[in-house]
Amino acid sequence: MKIALAGGGAFGEKHLDGLKNIDGIEVTALVGRTLEPTQAMADKYGVGFATTDYDTMLAREDVDAVILATPTQMHADQAMKAMDAGKHVEVEIPLADSWADCEAVMAKQKETGLVCMVGHTRRFNPSHQYVHNRIKAGEYNIQQMDVQTYFFRRKNINAKGQARSWTDHLLWHHAAHTVDLFAYQAGPIIQANAIQGPIHPELGIAMDMSIQMKAESGAICTLSLSFNNDGPLGTFFRYIGDNATYIARYDDLVNGKEEVIDVSKVDVSMNGIELQDREFIAAIREGREPNSSVAQVLPCYKVLHDLEGQLG
Repeated sequence: MKIALAGGGAFGEKHLDGLKNIDGIEVTALVGRTLEPTQAMADKYGVGFATTDYDTMLAREDVDAVILATPTQMHADQAMKAMDAGKHVEVEIPLADSWADCEAVMAKQKETGLVCMVGHTRRFNPSHQYVHNRIKAGEYNIQQMDVQTYFFRRKNINAKGQARSWTDHLLWHHAAHTVDLFAYQAGPIIQANAIQGPIHPELGIAMDMSIQMKAESGAICTLSLSFNNDGPLGTFFRYIGDNATYIARYDDLVNGKEEVIDVSKVDVSMNGIELQDREFIAAIREGREPNSSVAQVLPCYKVLHDLEGQLG
């Protein structure tokens, strides 16, 4: 299978690192904002074609599927263009930053029947898979999730500390991970509330946010998000259940006493991004709906839309 990657930033590189571990996959094209760093990344990973023109890449016959690791504001339009060109598409989180755009991508997927998957990586991290498998087996029920999503990002930079061409968003991007994961683990969300802190004078976004949710099962979730936190970066999930407490930090898992739980046998890799890409490729090969399909994650974006309305 021949894959094109659009987006030469920090997350694009994570996908390239994962894809090189998957048999039968060739990355044939790389699209970036400026040619020189895009060509440098293509050279590093042995990708034969680099361009700044997304439409030129879509016109190539040696592209079966596209992975989008581009700025949020481009996701919906690029995903629909890919499907119009007959390409399967995996869109990095978030699918879009408006409910209308999310609905439009869903409609395009239904129209074309192509695989359209969204990069909700938490579904694939071995740590969260371990908890999900216990839930599916009827061995564990979540009572509460307590989640902290913290970065120190008072300037417009990416995960590698490089300047960004676009502005990140706590609600539409970072909260999307937890809103979807909470529903995936505890069931449909029936209530959600949000408050936010002051708007940053230059970035134009809230730098702090708090979200509360309740699932149909009765489980609750408290999510704290900040771009102001000068400390450990990332998202940390505490699962409080009927018979165990778990703390998930990306692909790693410990219990409530910080004792390590071995999740190395949960899946074929310990890399959540690689596992996400493996699911995308498997769904295309098997002609099926992937886990984290646009249809499966759409309810998450409806919750985000409703929360945005609350925040005004």
